[in-house]
Amino acid sequence: MITSKDFNCNFENKWCPGCGNFQILAAMKNAFAQQQIPPEKLTLISGIGQAGKTPHFLQCNMFHGLHGRALPLATGTKIANNDLTVVVNCGDGDCYGEGGNHFLAAIRRNIDITLLVHNNQIYGLTKGQASPTSSLGMKTKLQNNGTPSSQFSALGIALAAGAGFVARGLSGEPGHLTELIVKAMDYKGFSLVDILQPCVSFNKINTLSWYEERAYKLEDTDHDPQDIAKAFKLAQEWEKSLPLGVLYEVPGTPFHERVPNLKLTALASHNYDSKLMTDTLLQNL
Repeated sequence: MITSKDFNCNFENKWCPGCGNFQILAAMKNAFAQQQIPPEKLTLISGIGQAGKTPHFLQCNMFHGLHGRALPLATGTKIANNDLTVVVNCGDGDCYGEGGNHFLAAIRRNIDITLLVHNNQIYGLTKGQASPTSSLGMKTKLQNNGTPSSQFSALGIALAAGAGFVARGLSGEPGHLTELIVKAMDYKGFSLVDILQPCVSFNKINTLSWYEERAYKLEDTDHDPQDIAKAFKLAQEWEKSLPLGVLYEVPGTPFHERVPNLKLTALASHNYDSKLMTDTLLQNL
């Protein structure tokens, strides 16, 4: 029996006290335990940032990549060995800023991975600059007069790009977040869970209480997760209300089932033929 303790490790954690990353980490461990995934069958991949440090604090396979480059690494990992469960941890700046084009490519390919975006609407590691998800006009240490850029609508863009599983969680609701991560990992294909979280050091606007005053669970409404028009409408809610839960979920064919050789068996299990492997991948990317 696998428990959340099987994913514990002894590395020192230096997140700020009160950071939402602690609750996200706990929810991840609980989700992995519910899935009964052995640590050696789980691979966590991340980019740069406070969210990118998450794999350091879990006992499993991991790869810490460059800023914005977690998704191509995850794509390569899943293509090489689709027997592995691949989960990606990114921050909002890491994924939606530097990694924006990789975000779109992973959705289009429908890579069978789960993307967890720690969304605190600020660059925390570099000490408080506006991120792509900062609200228009938000004042920061760098943007003294307020950020002049519109807020990146991650959920709406994911829906428009064709993502088959789009959800939003809140770090302050760890039980609900655990359920969302489990559902995302069960989905065959690319799944996104955008996780709202406070940055207690650099974002004094979007605090945990700010989220809690506006958040509501879609499970408590009559929302149909196959209704894409309603999902788009929900994705635009922000200042006065924040829907939590699965906005959209429809079945699709993951990338490794679209490619005959990958559908047959994991690439890592094939007899090595460099020309065949290269030709196959080039024809299907």
